[in-house]
Amino acid sequence: MIRAVSLAAIAAIGFVVAPAANAVLIFTADLGPELAGSSGTGSALVTYDEVAHTLTVSANWSGLTGTTTVAHIHCCVAPPGTVGVAVTPGTFPGFPTGTTSGTYLSPTPIDLTLTGSYTGGATGFLTRSGGTPALAEAALLQGMLAGQAYLNIHTTFAPGGEIRGFLKVPEPASLALFVVGLLGLAAGRRRARS
Repeated sequence: MIRAVSLAAIAAIGFVVAPAANAVLIFTADLGPELAGSSGTGSALVTYDEVAHTLTVSANWSGLTGTTTVAHIHCCVAPPGTVGVAVTPGTFPGFPTGTTSGTYLSPTPIDLTLTGSYTGGATGFLTRSGGTPALAEAALLQGMLAGQAYLNIHTTFAPGGEIRGFLKVPEPASLALFVVGLLGLAAGRRRARS
């Protein structure tokens, strides 16, 4: 059993660490106060699938001063700047409102081939990126890879955003350690069920 987990861990690490041969990119963010007086913290993980043209978002937060209203990804600006919403006009699908702590996992991936996945209008991300979903997706990916996209959570205390974090690609060693940890948890659960 240990050997099977070790081989699976090595295969998973190779899949995640070799982005040239990989169709999935993982971005992380540490969420912290965006506005003075905020007490919130959290973290986010955004998975981009370049074959399916989708994003999957997971986040957790605690200690917010206000209660959650919306959350989304903004792009493209150098830290610590602010810029308009890029993806999910309104909020992430199924994002919980009215909480000061919680977790979120996309119920379905966000389809980046759809016009409605981006903010529209004369000043929206779709228009700023060239007017098509393909161009918007390319601009979003470029912004995320450059560390110029951020995920934020808005609250009743801070309607413009209470906590946020710029998305970054984890270092390969950190990502590999994360994958090994996940595989260890999966193996432990499998053993517990047996």
